[in-house]
Amino acid sequence: MTFICYPKCTTCQKAQKWLDANGAKYEFRDIKLNNPTYDELKAWHTESGLPLRKFFNTSGLLYKSLSLKEKLPALSEEEQLRLLATDGMLVKRPLLIGDGIALVGFKENEWAAKVI
Repeated sequence: MTFICYPKCTTCQKAQKWLDANGAKYEFRDIKLNNPTYDELKAWHTESGLPLRKFFNTSGLLYKSLSLKEKLPALSEEEQLRLLATDGMLVKRPLLIGDGIALVGFKENEWAAKVI
């Protein structure tokens, strides 16, 4: 599995502690230093079954400064994926990606069902 996060994010820190406490084996990836690609995001979106809007970090400064709340509904899925691929700070985190796993955000019960 790959654990994709922003190290300064408290939710990411909590998720990493949870992974460690539960003995999960994972690769660490800093989303700011190694932004997800368009192809990765497209695959994760398909695997997750979630609406694409769930992949946006709606509480982030960049999301707000770009007025994406107003703009996203008018963008196609392709345009949204390309936008997400421009900057890791637009992507909701943490992400946990693995074989048959694409979890967005940290919800302990969801992660437990897939990881433990």
